[in-house]
Amino acid sequence: MGGTVDSLAVLVGGWPVDRVSAGVTDAERALGLAGDPEWFTRIASVSKLLVGMAALVALEEGTIALDESAGPEGSTVRHLLAHASGLGFDGEEILAPPGRRRIYSNTGIEQFAEHLAARAGMSFEEYLRLGVLEPLGMRRTELRGSPAHAVWSTVTDLLFFSRELLRPTLVSLATLAEATRAQFPGLAGVLPGIGRFDPNPWGLTFEIRDGKQPHWTGRRNSPTTFGHFGGAGTFLWADPEAGLATVVLTDRDFGPWALDAWPRFSDAVLERYAPLA
Repeated sequence: MGGTVDSLAVLVGGWPVDRVSAGVTDAERALGLAGDPEWFTRIASVSKLLVGMAALVALEEGTIALDESAGPEGSTVRHLLAHASGLGFDGEEILAPPGRRRIYSNTGIEQFAEHLAARAGMSFEEYLRLGVLEPLGMRRTELRGSPAHAVWSTVTDLLFFSRELLRPTLVSLATLAEATRAQFPGLAGVLPGIGRFDPNPWGLTFEIRDGKQPHWTGRRNSPTTFGHFGGAGTFLWADPEAGLATVVLTDRDFGPWALDAWPRFSDAVLERYAPLA
């Protein structure tokens, strides 16, 4: 393990950040670590992936259905989770009819969390804890505000979550596959901080790499790679074809530096660790 830990640290060593924690895993075990895996920090929009997993648990329990009404008139749970409800980035403004455009929306995720809480008869925070965090052993992960962007966690906990994305135990393979395929395929829209794509495929909170370029993942990542990045300088991707997932947390907000560093890092991770997976 020592060699792989050291080699991962080399891959983040030149980044323009004061602090970074990173991990690479296959479906069974961590393959490499860099920095302090117990560093507890805000993961920003990577939080949405935890919302997505809570939604999948609720779906299998029968608490919700993907095509039941939720959000703006004409919108469903599926629309909210796939950023297709028409709601704007923040606030209640409706910018398009449901299913017409891929409009990335914190509000849509928040409205879904409220909908799930009402259906479950408990707070979303409690549902997330009981349905996802505790079963996966994510003891140092906390929701501290909006489910769309205010979860705090560690690389250790997010590697537990990443392994769930590679080999699910909380939900069936079929349910995870539904969440990580394009919903409302063909919709165009903006990937915040990167640019407009037509189409801009998105699953149920999981952004899908497809052929997007430029992108925050690497050129070696398969088109089926899914995950999310956060404005706090964080990201998590899972590449089912490579059998690998990667988590990175930093103390510098997302910006041009990340679009330079992250793809190169992801390509190097796949070159170095995929043969071990």
